[in-house]
Amino acid sequence: MLIEIFTDFIRNRKDLREYVVLRKTIHERGEFNDTTLIKIQENIERLKVENPDIYAKMYEVLDTVFENDAGQSVDYPLNFAREMFKMFKNKRPEDIYQEYKAVLEHKYQTLS
Repeated sequence: MLIEIFTDFIRNRKDLREYVVLRKTIHERGEFNDTTLIKIQENIERLKVENPDIYAKMYEVLDTVFENDAGQSVDYPLNFAREMFKMFKNKRPEDIYQEYKAVLEHKYQTLS
């Protein structure tokens, strides 16, 4: 249940701070702690302001990954969140995007 809610928040660009509050009412363990989720949300917001092109492209890749659905749908929002967490650390947003975009070339994502 928790992963479905998390997926909804990621896919529909909802504020992860609201997810942090909501998940406290659900007795399941999540992948990320509260601090990490808030940092992911801050990075998403910063990317949207500072580099709207990369912001849009990151979500385009996410949408494509879901459309291609290679059967690992639990991982899709988690992987997206991990990439957003890395944003603005030691690499440029463009580099993070290129790394994330490479998932489309993965043998389980490529459509035959």
